[in-house]
Amino acid sequence: MNTMNTNTLIRRIAVLSMAFIIILCATGATASAGAAFDVITVNSAITPAVARYIEKSILDSYERNAGGLIIMLDTPGGLDLAMRDIVKSILGSPIPIFVYVAPSGARAASAGVMITMAAHVAAMAPGTNIGAAHPVALGVGGTMDETMAKKVENDAVAYVVSIAEKRGRNTKWVEDAVRKSASVTAEKALSLKVIDMMAESVDSLLAQSHGKRIVLPAGEVTLDTKNALIHEKKMGIRDRILTTLSDPNIAYLLLLVGLAGLYFEFAHPGAVLPGVVGGISLILAFFAMQTLPVNYAGVALIIFAIILFIAEIKIISHGMLTVAGIISLILGSLMLFESPVPALKVSFKVMIPTIIAISLFFIAVISLSVRAQLRKPNTGIEAMGGEEGKAVTDIYAEGKVEIGGELWNASSSGPIAKGELVKVTGIKGLALVVEKIERR
Repeated sequence: MNTMNTNTLIRRIAVLSMAFIIILCATGATASAGAAFDVITVNSAITPAVARYIEKSILDSYERNAGGLIIMLDTPGGLDLAMRDIVKSILGSPIPIFVYVAPSGARAASAGVMITMAAHVAAMAPGTNIGAAHPVALGVGGTMDETMAKKVENDAVAYVVSIAEKRGRNTKWVEDAVRKSASVTAEKALSLKVIDMMAESVDSLLAQSHGKRIVLPAGEVTLDTKNALIHEKKMGIRDRILTTLSDPNIAYLLLLVGLAGLYFEFAHPGAVLPGVVGGISLILAFFAMQTLPVNYAGVALIIFAIILFIAEIKIISHGMLTVAGIISLILGSLMLFESPVPALKVSFKVMIPTIIAISLFFIAVISLSVRAQLRKPNTGIEAMGGEEGKAVTDIYAEGKVEIGGELWNASSSGPIAKGELVKVTGIKGLALVVEKIERR
């Protein structure tokens, strides 16, 4: 009996011990889990829409008490004002900001250099590059004279050097990136102390960042990224729409679709749908142009092209106005967006097919309209020219004729006897002018 009680006691102690161990393990796992770090991806040109997205992401991460925000960056550059907004958001961020140029094959060019320099932790994946930040007409959408170009260059140098000094990075190289368009690989950037580390992945980035001391607006802190959780954030629908509209190819297509829709509505009143689609497209196009380096001479040329197409309908120019309209459309398309960054200009792969399609559309509409104007009327008094009939009464100055089973008042330059065959040669007021058909 005592043996049985002893065995039961031992089993109970064993069960309780196992339960205690399980609870300790679970508690230990929970305690060992670090803070959550948000990850966003920016793989486009730097535009105001991208700047708003990054600024909002920083605020959201701060409100969620995230350990920091990681920006996976791949950009050819972008607009100066948008870049400065991003840099200000990063420099003023209350939480650590990591800029990670990734994945392999990505780049941080032009404006991307400034954004990377502003980060509390700057990292690159193997096979990436950074540099080429010379401000060729940066943010002004056009060319500059030598004096202005020098001013803009000096301003950009002072700006990026001040950021590099604040973050303790290589000021000599960032100056060369602006003045000489210097560009280096990730390995070279690490050896030149342009970045803080190279990382194969986000996990590697966080592992290497553990214990690193950084300076936030509130003071110096030590990063605790051990066992950090990663929370990947997808761009919301609204941000995706705004970013898509900031694509110059989309803005260009919306502008042309809008103008074509309004033209069709004015040419054929009451169609409704083309006018609605055209109006919405134009509004979206003008919104997109607020975020892009637009040359308004290009916009004027495109609108002038549409005016020439409309004029071709009213004025028979034997195609000269149509040719002028196509030339104006081509020149306007080429001039519409002027930027040193290819991602902020209309692609020729989009431009050429679009110009051909729009030109053929207007040529087809103009041809139909001109044919309709030149076509002989099928009804009414205007359709009576050349018709044949019979004199119902004697006609000299006035009389009546029967044409197509209808009685008409008629006049002639000579006498016509009742019953004679007549032919309509003209119209005078509401009466037909006829002549006698000589019998053979």
